[in-house]
Amino acid sequence: MKILVAEDDLICSRILQKNIENWGYKAVLARSGQAAWEALQDEELRLSILDWIMPGMDGVEVCRKIRRRKKYKYTYIILLSAKDRKQDIIAGLSSGADDYMTKPVNFLELRARLQTGKRVIDLEDKLLLIQNQLKDIASRDSLTKIWNRAEISKFLSEELERGQREKKPTGVILLDVDYFKKINDFYGHAIGDQALLQVVSRLKRKIRKSDKIGRYGGDEIIIILPNCGLTEIKRVGERLRLSVGKRSIRTELDSVPVTVSAGCATSELPGTASADKLIKIADSVLFKAKGLGRNCVVVAGQELEPLGERKNV
Repeated sequence: MKILVAEDDLICSRILQKNIENWGYKAVLARSGQAAWEALQDEELRLSILDWIMPGMDGVEVCRKIRRRKKYKYTYIILLSAKDRKQDIIAGLSSGADDYMTKPVNFLELRARLQTGKRVIDLEDKLLLIQNQLKDIASRDSLTKIWNRAEISKFLSEELERGQREKKPTGVILLDVDYFKKINDFYGHAIGDQALLQVVSRLKRKIRKSDKIGRYGGDEIIIILPNCGLTEIKRVGERLRLSVGKRSIRTELDSVPVTVSAGCATSELPGTASADKLIKIADSVLFKAKGLGRNCVVVAGQELEPLGERKNV
């Protein structure tokens, strides 16, 4: 673990460095407050020893700057000073320091305080990991583990904004498992769930890493395709349709024939400035695909050229 040692006195700095490295840490040295602040832009520097009195920016001001910044992991700060009055200690801790030590330094005490700081950082990291895991769980569909409707809609809004800035189209494909209710009614919901999981698995294997896939409704899957225009989305939609329907899906009871219908739309079309409007257009052509007999792909703006193995119902 790296520790910042901000101390303008060369002898004190070297003594601190020697002890810290003997304890198994790596010391990063700074001789001024400004140098300390610049070093702390490295997010791996999570534990800091700051001298109060330094040329230019002092240790207290460095503390304040650290606590004001956003989007950085927590930095544990030990403030060193020859000032030992109660009001000085209060001022140092109030500036954002986590701990306060007076000079001359007792190195056994410093080692114990560094161990405390490391424990705090480790706990902070564990808490952040748990928070991220909970956020991820809350953002995913409980069955398929792909993004849920709220999260995929957020992704689409962000992608549309990025596409507008970069003048690149954004594509949306809305897929519906054909006759999914009949599958559930005939085979049971457990088999229906297995079928849906395998449909998602097949779709995931056919999309790019930059694409996003989510569950939009019961048997509706939505795919967001950055930098994908009308020409490309037609090919992608057909590739996805074929990947699902090329062979029956095996379940624990039986092989289930499954196909999908797809509606495709891109931000190149008029009236697609928002995520809701783009999805609405994709949904409208998905409805047309179902009306054509299912197991086909319809692209908004090209409804007269559907792709797939349409059957009259």
